[in-house]
Amino acid sequence: MHAFRKAVENRDEDAIVALLAEDVVFTSPVAFKPYPGKAITAAILRGVMRVFEDFEYVREIADPDGRDHALVFTATVNGRRIQGCDFLHLDEDGLIDDFTVMVRPLSAAQALAEAMGAQFDRIAREAAGE
Repeated sequence: MHAFRKAVENRDEDAIVALLAEDVVFTSPVAFKPYPGKAITAAILRGVMRVFEDFEYVREIADPDGRDHALVFTATVNGRRIQGCDFLHLDEDGLIDDFTVMVRPLSAAQALAEAMGAQFDRIAREAAGE
């Protein structure tokens, strides 16, 4: 089991943050522009933990060299069942330097966009260290 998966399943925010590289880039399934940096990525992940219900990783796929991982998940957002995948790339130190999320179906992605939009002021404050 990948350490990130274990941290998420244990809802261990400190462990999640510790696994992120300072220069991590987070690519959201509902935002056009990627978010660079550990602070904003950590804040987004905390926001996701607040809006996802019944979150569960159902499959883990890794490449032979161990630097790319796909973690398939299911969850509920505002009554919509969502399927998704976290694509992680690890740097030379084993930290996540690229984090891309994809989700389906469209109605669930729209529910996620709405729920995360409602969180974004808080996410921005957390990322700024407020």
